[in-house]
Amino acid sequence: MKIPNRLLSFAVLVCTALFFGSAVQAFETRATAAFVLDLKTGTVLMEKQADVPLPPASMSKLMTLNMLFEALRDGRVSMDTQFGVSTRAAAMGGSTMFLNTRDRPTVEDLIQGIIVQSGNDACVVVAEGLGGSEDGFARMMNDRARSLGMNNSSFANSSGWPNPAQRMSMRDLGILAQRLITEFPEYYGYFGQSEFGYDGRSPDNRFNRNPLLSLGIGADGLKTGHTSEAGYGLVGSATQGTRRIVFVISGLASEIDRAEEAERVVNWAFRQFSERKIATEGAQFAEVEVWLGSETRVGLVAPKDFTLLVPALSQDDLTAQVEYRTPIEAPIEQGQQLGELVVSLNGLPDTHLPLVSDRAVERGGFLPLMRTSARVLVRQILGKALGVQ
Repeated sequence: MKIPNRLLSFAVLVCTALFFGSAVQAFETRATAAFVLDLKTGTVLMEKQADVPLPPASMSKLMTLNMLFEALRDGRVSMDTQFGVSTRAAAMGGSTMFLNTRDRPTVEDLIQGIIVQSGNDACVVVAEGLGGSEDGFARMMNDRARSLGMNNSSFANSSGWPNPAQRMSMRDLGILAQRLITEFPEYYGYFGQSEFGYDGRSPDNRFNRNPLLSLGIGADGLKTGHTSEAGYGLVGSATQGTRRIVFVISGLASEIDRAEEAERVVNWAFRQFSERKIATEGAQFAEVEVWLGSETRVGLVAPKDFTLLVPALSQDDLTAQVEYRTPIEAPIEQGQQLGELVVSLNGLPDTHLPLVSDRAVERGGFLPLMRTSARVLVRQILGKALGVQ
């Protein structure tokens, strides 16, 4: 017996009291690519070429830091662990900690050297210390990126040094920034550190390049980047009230443009949006047919309260539709995701929220099998009669 499989969707009324206005004021960014995410609600506020793999410059150092933070969490290293400095690491150009082969920097030194000084030499020291070689470490980075869902990223080195194989999308950088904030809060404070100099060296390269840290707008991370190919970019984060945003911009023409655009993004994200609850935990959005089960139908419900950001001054109503793939076959566990609520509001990317089963449904016996066979046969006959293949 062949059971037809197809994606079904239908509009639902989310809440008659939700009316939001004329669409959000358009934000025309000067960045060639951008991504803005509200962490509390998971709402994507803006995306521009967000999935295009682009040269990330030093913003890719965030992946090196992620690998180092994971090693700290796993106990492979501690903050006091010392790494040797190879000739290759000491010879790195660009922005550095000014390490030499006689140095034995600690993990804590290297974290600060990467974040504050954007040290290319520090990145190579970490790569060789964790991966044996920078090439080996790059392979580790690629494997880890895929496991984290960063599908538009590839790494050839640990520092973001120009290389055709060194690419990241703005969305992937946003995913990575969110991870560093939520998974490693014990180390995140280093991103807001304004100054660091290793062993009294590099007096001209001891200040954090993040232009937002001193502006009093809640900015506390993460990493700048610049090469002639990539332009000027920034992965940033800021908090105001109970909200935190992560944003990524790239391709700006100068440091001044980067600073101005980053501040504009932060102000827009916090001032143009407000929070609205669109559903409470357990609210049912649909009841759908179950095949081969002890019950014939199951409810699709919200697994938790759903809160979205919406334009603060808008009057247009929010629309939503339920999507699920049929047939939904038993057995089904209570709380199993069976579909999505796709929420649309003019001016914003669609938001996809999970819908789960409101109860468990066991696999049925002989009678459910015969009932399903009869339903399939009727649908096939009707399909042929109506010319539907």
